[in-house]
Amino acid sequence: MAHTETHTDDHTGTEHGTRRQLRDTGSLLGDALQQVVALVRGEMNLFRAEMDQNMRKAVAAIGMIVAGIVIMLVALNVLAAALVDALASLGLDAGWAALIVGVVFAIIAAILASKGTKDLKMTSLAPTRTTKNVERDGEAVKKAL
Repeated sequence: MAHTETHTDDHTGTEHGTRRQLRDTGSLLGDALQQVVALVRGEMNLFRAEMDQNMRKAVAAIGMIVAGIVIMLVALNVLAAALVDALASLGLDAGWAALIVGVVFAIIAAILASKGTKDLKMTSLAPTRTTKNVERDGEAVKKAL
């Protein structure tokens, strides 16, 4: 019969050693989980801050567009009347003078609206710093594993 010997010096083969290894592994996993949770919280805080900043920019841009439209409408009325009167005094029929002035102002308004729309593109509101950080964090986690 073979005689099996247990070594009390080597804790890895004993029940006590196994418990200790499990406790150490659990502790490491707990630490890793806490670090991941802290990382996710940090990224969420950055995301919120960046979205708040981008929304403030968007609100300011919308305010400028609205103010520009209101002022443009007032100016358009005054200038349109003056231009129609000027063209009519040159001998052009008042109807044709009004049509020409209206088309010119419509082109100017379209250019301004296009510029405002481009400033509000969703890509300019996206949280780019957070996206970069999350990608970098993902790569770091992949390397660690």
